[in-house]
Amino acid sequence: MMRDLSISAVYMGLLAAFVGYAASFAIVLAGLTAMGATGAQAATGLFFATLGMGVCSVWLPAMTRTPAAVAWSTPGAAFLAATAALPGGFGEAVGALICCAALIVLTGFVPALGRVVAAIPKPIANGLLAGVLLKLCFAPALALGTIPLLVLPILIAWLIGLSLNRLAAMPLAVISFMAVLFFTVDVSQSAPETQAWLPEVALISPIFTFQSFISIALPLYLVTMAGQNIPGFAVLELNKFPVHRQSLIRNTGLMSLAIAPFGSIPVNMSAITAAMMAGDDASRDPAGRYWAAIASGLVYIALAFAAAIVVSLASLAPTALITAVAGLALIPALVGSLSAAFSDASQLEAPALTFLIAASGMTLLGVSGAFWGIIAGAMIWSAKKALQKGAL
Repeated sequence: MMRDLSISAVYMGLLAAFVGYAASFAIVLAGLTAMGATGAQAATGLFFATLGMGVCSVWLPAMTRTPAAVAWSTPGAAFLAATAALPGGFGEAVGALICCAALIVLTGFVPALGRVVAAIPKPIANGLLAGVLLKLCFAPALALGTIPLLVLPILIAWLIGLSLNRLAAMPLAVISFMAVLFFTVDVSQSAPETQAWLPEVALISPIFTFQSFISIALPLYLVTMAGQNIPGFAVLELNKFPVHRQSLIRNTGLMSLAIAPFGSIPVNMSAITAAMMAGDDASRDPAGRYWAAIASGLVYIALAFAAAIVVSLASLAPTALITAVAGLALIPALVGSLSAAFSDASQLEAPALTFLIAASGMTLLGVSGAFWGIIAGAMIWSAKKALQKGAL
């Protein structure tokens, strides 16, 4: 194993971990906060989510000898951030997180369930993802209208990063965010009294309801599978690595189930950062690229112990500024999902309806628009397919 180790693989793993964390930690915090988490509960959720993806990113690549990197469900966190809080507060959200993780585990043991998810037409799945992301992607523009002097430096840094390299955009934006905090916030007056590296674990009693299962758990499961796991598998296959789908889903599902009671979002296969670690830049020898994923996992484990400080620093900033940073991180995903949603000119209505209902924030019978968007889109898709076949 050690003879496969290379400097290029370690470097790419370190870079992927930095890019992955910088690009999405604000989204995770926004999602947990929207579900009603207190500062201590958000720190606990962030700690276990980071630790979970770190452990999996070390364990799975070491077992499979492939760059099977693991990430938290960024689209899932965005979905939580755009969804109204449940009546039972964060406890009910934790119950939904546990149910979502259980569905992922079940998928790992029952291949037919995975095939059902994969059978959802890709335009509809991408319409759902775009609808989930849209609300949070409005945040930078809204913040520009309310706190322009704070947001402008971050937007400029993000644009400079985009002009240099797409992967540099969010790290530069996060560095600018930290600079804005340093120059505009009186830390001595605003910072919490204690800033321990290890968060004080805030236990949450889960509440299980049918409403939370339909409104949160099921859409979160679909978004995680369609928005992360399926693209993650595609990245590995594109780079000619063997993919043991059921085993990977099962193991990430079990980890998600272990961390869900602490308020953590699910972990799943990485897509964007996995592309960095599965390509030639990680190592000329494909057999050694799994070390890039292992290196990223070790960094995530280290970053987990900074969760309390990350949450403390984030608490100093206006909420609009945090959501603006999260929204910037999601713009590339929104563009990609919109492009894929409307890629089939003969089937535009179904993904459009899915997108609009999911983005609207509506609820019907206490159930969120994400669920109804999938139902409406699938019905329109099937009806139009039947009509097209009849016309032939």
